[in-house]
Amino acid sequence: MTAPLTPPQKPHHDQPEDPWQVPPQGPAPAADAGPGMAAELRDAVLIVVGLALCGVILGVLWAWLAPHVPLVSDGKAVFLDDTEGEQAIGAEGTFILLALACGAVTGALVFLLRRHGGIPLVVALAVGGVLASVVAWRLGLVFGPGDDVVARAKEAGKGVPFDAPLELNAKGALIAWPIAALAVHLALTALFGPRDPEPQPAYGKWDAPQPAPKDGYGTPHGTGQ
Repeated sequence: MTAPLTPPQKPHHDQPEDPWQVPPQGPAPAADAGPGMAAELRDAVLIVVGLALCGVILGVLWAWLAPHVPLVSDGKAVFLDDTEGEQAIGAEGTFILLALACGAVTGALVFLLRRHGGIPLVVALAVGGVLASVVAWRLGLVFGPGDDVVARAKEAGKGVPFDAPLELNAKGALIAWPIAALAVHLALTALFGPRDPEPQPAYGKWDAPQPAPKDGYGTPHGTGQ
């Protein structure tokens, strides 16, 4: 009958590991890194220029779709042909509705093209939306009826209605575009934007599950023979 073999012992000069030492972690999962600041600033400038050019479309649509205010001249003065008409309010309402639609479309396009977002892109949406609205407002005045009411009254003749020039008395309409663009971009970013990776918890030696202790024969304690 031979003596049972004992497991080899570690040399005494080996120092035990620190039980509170955190085990080395593997490489963290790569996050969905966005573009650098220089690229974001470049994209922001392009967005501002692009929105300003889109303001031309809004100006043309406003001059085409807005209801015109009819005027009439008696040879001495110019009056409203329909004193109870709401064409002036309708012109401003048309501008606001068109600006909201353009803002929603441009906000969605910026999100689709630049999903990473960033503060420069948000600022560009706000600044570009205001600039586009100003371009549309001034361009709509050019494409609409002329602003020389006296000359147009003489041209039309006495008692003949003619269209008044477009006006935008409610200057708050100029922020309809950026409000819609920012709202749509924020909503899409919250729903479909990139997510930050979940932090991985670090476990110490005593926090991790420990294997069952073994006796000298390599059999875990508590198991039947």
